[in-house]
Order: sequence, then structure tokens, then C-alpha cells
Amino acid sequence: MPGASQIAEACLSHLICGVRQPAWRHQRGECKATAFAWTGWREPSLHQDRDLLAVFDGTIFNAEELGAKPFANPAKLLTNLYRRKDFRRAIEAINGDFACALFDAKTGALWLARDRVGHRPLYFAKNGQMFAFASMPAALVGLPGIGSAINRRYAAVFGGSHYRYIDNRPDESPFRDISQIPPATLLCLRDGNVRIERYWDLREQDEWRGSEQELAAQYRDLLLDAVRRRMAATSAQAFTLSGGLDSSSVVASAVLTSGTKQHAFSTVYSDKTFDESEDIATFLKGKISQWHPISIGNFDLFSTVDRMIASHQEPVATATWLSHFLLCEEVSRAGFQTLFGGLGGDELNAGEYEYFIFHFADLKRAGQGRALSHEIDCWAEHHDHPIYRKDRMSADDAIERMTDAAHPGIIRPERERMTRYYKTISRDFFDLASFSPVMDHPFKSYLRNRTYQDIFRETAPCCLRAEDRDCSAFELDHVDPFFDYRLIEFMFRVPNSMKIRDGVTKRLLREAMRGILPEETRTRVKKTGWNAPAHLWFASDARDQLHDLVASRAFRESGIYIVSEVDRIVAEHESIVASGALRENHMMFLWQLVNLQCWLRWGERLPQTSRLNTLTHN
Repeated sequence: MPGASQIAEACLSHLICGVRQPAWRHQRGECKATAFAWTGWREPSLHQDRDLLAVFDGTIFNAEELGAKPFANPAKLLTNLYRRKDFRRAIEAINGDFACALFDAKTGALWLARDRVGHRPLYFAKNGQMFAFASMPAALVGLPGIGSAINRRYAAVFGGSHYRYIDNRPDESPFRDISQIPPATLLCLRDGNVRIERYWDLREQDEWRGSEQELAAQYRDLLLDAVRRRMAATSAQAFTLSGGLDSSSVVASAVLTSGTKQHAFSTVYSDKTFDESEDIATFLKGKISQWHPISIGNFDLFSTVDRMIASHQEPVATATWLSHFLLCEEVSRAGFQTLFGGLGGDELNAGEYEYFIFHFADLKRAGQGRALSHEIDCWAEHHDHPIYRKDRMSADDAIERMTDAAHPGIIRPERERMTRYYKTISRDFFDLASFSPVMDHPFKSYLRNRTYQDIFRETAPCCLRAEDRDCSAFELDHVDPFFDYRLIEFMFRVPNSMKIRDGVTKRLLREAMRGILPEETRTRVKKTGWNAPAHLWFASDARDQLHDLVASRAFRESGIYIVSEVDRIVAEHESIVASGALRENHMMFLWQLVNLQCWLRWGERLPQTSRLNTLTHN
């Protein structure tokens, strides 16, 4: 499909699988062959240097430090680094967003790696002597022994749990026979044996001792440099812009480092629940050369989801990414090539509402009762909500449910959120009661562990993948400066009080952006959150299509859902929206249901297994 990010595919097998007109081939031993290939809209990033062959999907932001010019072929840079170092040290030296592979004919080793946070996907499959990898999973389906059977655990969690738990196991994919390489991980295939190891991680370190002003200055320098490097390494940039601090900080940093006003794109809605137009308006003067508001209103939900599934090749986690998909289409039509975003800002700066709970738990564990009471009072003052109440009772309840008081730093899954829709999934398909999410605890701080969990197992993985697929569908590169690994390492040593204080989040970022952001933006406490009014979609324009889907024979005979429970939820959602009742609706569940069904329908068109598979797929 033109524009899809199907950029790298290789096989080590008795056959050349998944490659059409392979660019290079090395014979070694008896009937063995290796081939790399590239498809997509970018200039191919393949490089052969005698006994080495490399392919690289992504961008390197420190090319000059590594002895290369900006826009140099990153596959060539990788081979040069490999000759000077080993593969692991070569990858550790790169600051970039990438998935890459290198084959060393002398040693017979095939190396694969993915960037530290996981901006670029990387899948692989192994069956006997056959090994293949690709940046898109469907490229592997149909290879010898690799079918399109679904991963039932993944599908059940996607259909009947919360989106945060979809990517809890980053080595899995939605397909039973296909695995993923997790972020910050490399794979070595040698003599038929696969070794997988992590090359970068975060660990417990002493907190920074500088004042807030000193640390804010360091933070500002790091963020400006992260933006500057990405501006230098990309072309024809545009920026997503919401009313919050993260995207605004990225745009403002780009204006400061480049000396040029920028183009910004925003999704806007007639429903004011998630519309941020008024907040955005206060930012535009002096920063934006042209603002492009993209109205998300008149569209066909189901056909748009079908388009997204064809590009993503996986169900899409949240409705936000439909709005982003339509935004990317307009960015591409306007002639831009790179889209900057603010992903990572919430995680690094404790910007999500639930981070308050883990900050409270740290204060409680430290015996800071007075500070804890003050913070809870400020939390209630600034963020109380008629559905999601903020008071001492709710804070104590959340601390008890989501942290382990007996063990510093141990966090727990939010079971009410995780299990709310378990009853919708048939136990004959998959028993969700057997699903136990992995909760990482590398730190003694509850807040740091919550942040780590979000970056590597919950919010970031599905968002980064969705961003990559949305952008790739329209031949756009994408970058997220907050996820520069240097910023991540820095922020994991910042004291909690410089992230949350007096009921206000992102304290250090606010200080770092003093004089760079407009004061109204910098000091805004209210958080709308980048979301979409899917509650209205399922109760109005897409209502009939939703009913037709749930009533269809294919849905009712699929064996995945308990149909009566789904019928109840659909009716209840419509009632909640129609009445305007102050109750939580079911839009997230319905979004996941529709996406899962559209993906299953798309997957029926994939081959089961075959001896040959081409790089192109529609």
C-alpha cells in the first residue's frame, strides 16, 4: 500500500521469503540465504559494505557527533559504527527513533534493534530454519508456518479490558505466530539461536540536588536541544497543537531555536467537552505563522476505522487516534513532511491526573503527613469533578487500591478499570480472569514506578505505535522531543515536589518554559486532555452502524463476546448520553469493540500460510 511503513523485511531461511528483487544476497553454508529489502515513500535506507548489510527505518538525531552529516544514510552510519564498535555499543551511541537490522557475513550474525522508547515498530517470526522480520506484521503473514491466527490473549484484553493493558507484554503482537522486539532491546540470530537482551534501562539513582531554578535551566537546555536536533534532521515540519503545556512547549521551543514561526494543526470539535480552541487561541500570537484547525465532525466512523486498520494492521487503542489520523491527512495535503508532537510530556512531568495518587503515596510513605494533607486539599480545590471526586476519602481509597503500603514503590493495577468489562468476553474464547498484568518496580518511589510503567507497558506503547501508523499512512515522519532519552534520564532524577506541588502538575516544565511560553498557557492548571467526543459518535451518527454490527450474525457467532452483555452496554451508553447524566459512559469500550471487529474482518483477507509472500499488501 503506497505510503505504508513497510520499510524493512529480511529472512534467513532455505528460501528468500518476503523479498521481491532482493537488493543483496549472501550465500553461506548449504542453501542458506539472507536478503534485506525496503518499501515505502522515503529514499531507501539500505547499505552494503563488503561483508556487512544494514537496513534502517527511522532518523538519527546525533549524526554529526557520530562523524556523519545530517541526512546521511543512517544504514551506512550504522555499518560504520559497527566496524568501530560492536553492535550493542553502536546502538547505544545513537540518539534516534528507529528500527534497524545488520547482517555480518563473516560471523553469520543477524542483529536487530529498536530505539529506547519504541517510536518505530519491529516484528519477527521464527519457524524452524526460517527467520523473518518486518516493520509491519502483515508482511510476515503467509511465510512458511506463519499464519494469520490471532493472539487470543491480546484480542481478549483489547476487547474486554482497558487500553492501558493492551501492550502490557511488549514482546507479543496481535498475531499468534508473530512477536515484537520491545523498546530498548536488541536481538541476535546466530547459528539458528536467538538471543534477546535489553541495551538501555532506567535505574535507581540519587535525586538531583540543585534548586528548582537550576534544574529548570538544565531541563530547558535539554528540551531546546532535543527540538533543535529534530528540526535539523527532518524537513518541512508542522506541529500538533493542543491547549496544554506539552505540544505548546515543543512549538515554542522550535520557534526559539529556529527563529521562525511555525505551522500548527489542531483538532477541534463542535462539542465543547474536548474542544480546546479557546485555550489554543491564547498561544498563537508570535509563535504560529498559520494555524490549521481541523474540524472533526462530518465523517463516517466505520469507514474511517477501516481505513485506519488497513494502515495500522492492528486494532487502534483509543478514539483520539482517529482524530489524529484525519489531522495527518490534512497535514500531508498541505505539503508537510514531518509532524512534531508532545507525546511523553505527561509521563515525564507527572501530567496525568492519576499521578497525584502516587505522589500522595510517596508522601505518606515518607511520613510527611502535613504535606500530604496540604496536597490533597489543593488537589481537591483544583481538580474536583462531579463524577471523579477529589477529596481525602477518595485519595485514601485510591492509595490503598493502587499501591502496596508494606513495600516501597510497589504499584498495583487499577483493577476496577481493568476488569470493568471482563463480563463481555466469553471464557470459552479466553478467560480474562487468568490475565495478570506485569507491574515493573525498579524504583523505591511509587510515582517513578508509575511513570516507568506508563512509558514501557501502558500509555506510551500504544500511542507511539498509533502515531507511527497514522503518520506513515500519509507519508509523514513523526518526532516527539520529550521522549529524547536524555530528557527521560534527567527527569527520573527530579524530586517529586518539582513535578507536583500545591495541586499543580508539571512544575519544573512550567518553570523551564518561563519567558518562552505565554503566561496564560504556562500557568494554566485546568487539563482538558487530548481526546475525542466518541461518546457522541456511538450515540448519534454511528449509532445505526453500531447496532447493525452487534446484531450481525458474524458478531453473534464469533464466540468472542457475551452478546447479551454487549447489548446491555450499548443501550446503557445511549441512555447516559441522551439524558446527560453525570455518569461514566461506555465510549472507550465501544471504540475498542468496533476496532477489534474491523481488524478481525480485515484479517480474514490475509493469507494463512504460503511458501512466498511479497512486500506489497493492500
